[in-house]
Order: sequence, then C-alpha cells, then structure tokens
Amino acid sequence: MMQERLIKKIIESRQTSDGAGVKLKRVFGFNEVPLFDPFLLLDFFGSDNPNDYLAGFPWHPHRGIETITYMLDGEVQHEDSLGNSGIIGKSDCQWMTAGSGIIHQEMPKNTNGSMRGFQLWANLPGKDKMMQPRYRDILKNQIPEICYRDKVTIKIISGEVNGVKGPVQDIVTQPEYLDIMIQSHGEFTHKVEKDHTVFAFVYQGKGYFDSKQKEPISEGQCVLYKNGDEVKIHTLDDSVRFLLISGKPIGEPVAWYGPIVMNTERELELAFQEYRNGTFIKHKQQKEKDENDSH
Repeated sequence: MMQERLIKKIIESRQTSDGAGVKLKRVFGFNEVPLFDPFLLLDFFGSDNPNDYLAGFPWHPHRGIETITYMLDGEVQHEDSLGNSGIIGKSDCQWMTAGSGIIHQEMPKNTNGSMRGFQLWANLPGKDKMMQPRYRDILKNQIPEICYRDKVTIKIISGEVNGVKGPVQDIVTQPEYLDIMIQSHGEFTHKVEKDHTVFAFVYQGKGYFDSKQKEPISEGQCVLYKNGDEVKIHTLDDSVRFLLISGKPIGEPVAWYGPIVMNTERELELAFQEYRNGTFIKHKQQKEKDENDSH
C-alpha cells in the first residue's frame, strides 16, 4: 500500500538581494541546511522593474555544487572564464555542474519588461566535488510538457511522469524537477522515491499539498514533505502553479561560504586561497550539447 507524504514543514520565502543587488525571494538557504539535503538554496527572482534586476550577477566562482537556472520570463546572458557564453531565455533551463571550479557571470540580456525565474543549488558528494565542470543548456522545446488528466499540465526538466522523461539525466543525486500547473478543482498524485527529499514551492495561486491540510499553501510558501511513497496535491476554487523537486540526500558534512560548498573548512579555505592566487580552475571546460541540438 502506498504511503502518502504529509507536510513536515512550511517555510515562508523572504525578501533579500544577491549578486550586485538583484532583488529576489530566498525560499531556503544556509539557515535550512541540512533540512533540504541534497539541495542548498532556492531563489525566486521576479520583477517588472528593471532596477530590481539590472545589476545582475557579475563574475564570481563556484565549486562543489550544481546551479540550475530556470527562466519563466526574460533573458539572462551567461559567460564564463573559459570562453563559453549563451542566453537562457523564456522557459529555458541551464544545469551547470561547477565541480572543481568555474568562474562565471549571469547578466540580464534585456533592460526592460519582466524578468522571472529560479536558481536552485544542488550539493555534490565529496567524491564528485572536484569533477570536471559541465553545462547542459536545455531549450524550451527540449522540455516535455504533458497533460495529466484534464486539469494538470507538467513541464518535466528532470525525472519522469507517466513514462515521459525530462532531458536532464545521469545526475548523481537523481533529481526530479517539475513545473506543475493545476487548474481549479484539479488533483495530482505522483509517486516519489521513499528515501528522497521532496519539496514544493508555490509561485502562483494556492493549493492543498496533502490530503489532511486544512489551509491552502499560497504564493511564496514552500512545503517540505515527510517520508512516504507519493504526494497528493489538489485545488479548490483557485488554480496553483508550483515547482515539485526531489533528490537523493547526500548525508555528508557541509562547509559553505558564499558561492563555494565543500565538506570541510580546510577544503573551503583552500578553494578561496586558490581563487586568490589564480589556481582555482582545474579542468578545461567542455560545453555539453543536448542530443536534440543536432536535429
């Protein structure tokens, strides 16, 4: 018999700024470690005012993590210290494995209109923290969009729903990353791995994220689930749009400062020392192309 996952904790996202002054909502971050293991941070940036996002995220390093950028509106131009560049546009995603180290910047491409999207940080196990960096640029036409019954629409970035798999695969933490829309009076049941961390972030509307819930989860709230085999989500008079994300916990110590996450304070000190003395980059960067690029 399938065991439903019930809500363990509800977290309110909080207003902050990052980069060179980009206004955003931090859904969870440093203070929530290790609750969301293997995930470290989720930011939601969204504004119609260019002054809120124009400063962008100038050159900065990463090591020991993966950063997943998913755009809803607007365009972000990415460049790195090894000559790679590209644009992440509306409904596109970039999955960057920083591994042993990358220095990059992410800057708004357009200077007017709406800019909305997410950045998720996923940790890497100690054995993979110094792996060769890689990119996966996923265009919107490479992300499957399916209808689940008649009131649910799902974009599958990674993971699988009804036999349809997302384009991002072969990630060590076995993540599932779904963008889900449920219309009013709709419901969605989804099987998840029993031992994985599972959470949902509502960024539009409101809904009920387990069968025992009395009050709806609303825009800006994040639900962390208890253990179980499946999640059950439904709506009443309102529709809801949310991210449903899961992954295999790593269960290792976390030493984290700024954009670098290692296992020990000594590894962290070494990373910043190498950044200062110019020995931070360990591997020649290869930019991966999705197989669909050649079609």
